[in-house]
Amino acid sequence: MITPLSRLAKFFKKNKLDAVLISSHSNIVYFTNYSGFSKEEREAYLFITDNKQYILTDGRYSQAVKTLIADFKLIEISPKLSAMDVLKKLVKKHKIKKLGFEGHSINFLEHKKLSSHFNNLNHFSLTSLRSIKNKEEILKIKKACELGDKTFSYILKKIKEGRSEKELAFEIEFFIKKHGADISFPPIVASGKNSAIPHHQTSDQRLTTKDKFVLLDFGVKLNNYCSDMTRTVFFGSANAELKRIYQTVLDAQQKSIEKINILMSQSSNIPASQIDRAARDYIIAKGYKTIPHSVGHGIGIDIHETPHLSPKSRDILKEGMVFSIEPGIYLPAEASAKVGIPAGGVRIEDLVVLEKSGPRLLTRSPRELTMV
Repeated sequence: MITPLSRLAKFFKKNKLDAVLISSHSNIVYFTNYSGFSKEEREAYLFITDNKQYILTDGRYSQAVKTLIADFKLIEISPKLSAMDVLKKLVKKHKIKKLGFEGHSINFLEHKKLSSHFNNLNHFSLTSLRSIKNKEEILKIKKACELGDKTFSYILKKIKEGRSEKELAFEIEFFIKKHGADISFPPIVASGKNSAIPHHQTSDQRLTTKDKFVLLDFGVKLNNYCSDMTRTVFFGSANAELKRIYQTVLDAQQKSIEKINILMSQSSNIPASQIDRAARDYIIAKGYKTIPHSVGHGIGIDIHETPHLSPKSRDILKEGMVFSIEPGIYLPAEASAKVGIPAGGVRIEDLVVLEKSGPRLLTRSPRELTMV
């Protein structure tokens, strides 16, 4: 099986690097499968050459590193032996001339220190490296999706008049954590007019049957990998216009999936922008405003990764990529009044893995219109 380190070996050759310094939390998790370091504080670095791997951290993590990270040699740092001191020794030991570093991850002062000690620094990004998932990564995302599906089934039973958005968000988070996982981002619960705001901040608003829309956007983080899904249900009965809006979003999502199949039959290059356009153009053709966000994004260790499925994206979809497809229609008060419905929005989001045979849905929750 292709591993992160084996992929990095090809990256070395392509970018003509002698070593890389990895500082971002996500990439440390990617190479070590250990997520115990803080995301906010700088608690570790990875220093990787073409044949040696080192992890630099302090004594708090020594035992965990020795037990859980077999492929990396531990070097403890301390107030007396800083990470910069260790790096200087490693560069000298391995005769490193061209060192790669994550320019988007380090801060100004860190860059100042690095540039004062090392002459040939080269910014690099591993976004393209991580965009292709191996079988183990896909399985982890699938497991996260399976728990997400169970969470949706659970939360449907909790949607009742008088409950607040925050209460439902808590129920989602509690269910996920009760089953041994974590949330991949704070759940979004948007009822009524709040669902017309694509990334609404979950509030104290209480559900009423007159508001109709209940949008649920949440994800699971399991074994360091994320899931992401959105479902919109209707509180009480849905009239013809509400059903039309929902069906339009569902059909738009299907248009994107069908477009992938069409392009795969024609070429190995599948422009992500065309998958966005398939859904976007369909919604506009049905008389609604354009989608105010991209139609999809990659997912993995982070909730948003490459590829980006947006109108201006230059990404090419390839086998092994996992990404969302999430079209939506959002009608604030003025727009909704014109068609005689309450303000609100509909979004349907599923995760797709691109395989040799075509796109396969990893989220399996029902997509048909649901009234509670």
